[in-house]
Amino acid sequence: MPDIGLTLSSEEHSPTDLVEYARRAEETGFEFVSVSDHYHPWIGEQGHAPFVWSTVGGVAAATDEIDVGVGVTAPIIRMHPAVYAQAAATAAAMLDGRTFYAGVGTGENLNEHVVGEGWPEHAVRLEMLEEAVEVTRRLWTGEEVSHYGDHYTVENARLFTLPEEPPPICVSAYGERAATAAAEFGDGFWCVGPQDVVETWEDHGGDGPRLCQLDACVADSEDEAVRTVYENWPNTALAGELSAELPTPAHFEQAVEMVSREDIAAGSTMTDPDPQTHIDSIEAAVEAGYDHVYVHQIGDDQEALFDLYRAEVLPSFS
Repeated sequence: MPDIGLTLSSEEHSPTDLVEYARRAEETGFEFVSVSDHYHPWIGEQGHAPFVWSTVGGVAAATDEIDVGVGVTAPIIRMHPAVYAQAAATAAAMLDGRTFYAGVGTGENLNEHVVGEGWPEHAVRLEMLEEAVEVTRRLWTGEEVSHYGDHYTVENARLFTLPEEPPPICVSAYGERAATAAAEFGDGFWCVGPQDVVETWEDHGGDGPRLCQLDACVADSEDEAVRTVYENWPNTALAGELSAELPTPAHFEQAVEMVSREDIAAGSTMTDPDPQTHIDSIEAAVEAGYDHVYVHQIGDDQEALFDLYRAEVLPSFS
């Protein structure tokens, strides 16, 4: 049976609300939560982007058993890998024996360019990520680290607060080159929407947890759900590399002018209120190779998803 989790959408909710949703997720029976790491929301209507590590600390304090992940951080530009290693180690230590999934990826321009260090092409960012993971793992040994690499310098750094076991570093990948690299230096695989490149990852020796997010909007009717997604998360319908390349919410707002309600209705977001739709989608993700499937309820009404999953969906996987 897969582990079924809940998305804590940093772009749509305040940090205080995210902590409460994590508590409610544990109460409902979800096995893990994943919180997104963004400096900006995709569009202004979403309205939030709290600092993820503060939110994780709140979640750790407000819950008892539920596992937690950050999906995903790009520890390459906005956050130096030495700082990321400390942040993730502290988060894992606060969870006191629960699993912390350290999701990492090559990031989006939307979040990373803000420190004025530019936005390299993807091949360079992938090299940076591999080096960042190396630095992180060395620091998680608790030994003093000095590192003089192609992209990062670390001098006399040592982490004194560490979890009992280092968390799995789950690498996000959307293409074959990234999936191959993820298999070489990651401890797991992370994606949004079932991606068939998980097979590439496995073929190249990838092993560990495989996490996949599904988008949904549970509402009284499909029309209401489509309207909510169209108003709050139209970026789900953007194709290609736009999500990685556009630099500001204003640019995304211009791009989503091309998105129609029909695009939302025809897309991959679950808008049908029938619980079987959710059960089938989770089963399809499992069949595609994922063992951790988590659901993003778009919009303000998180209780609608809690009610549906408690009564109809989670019992199907118990």
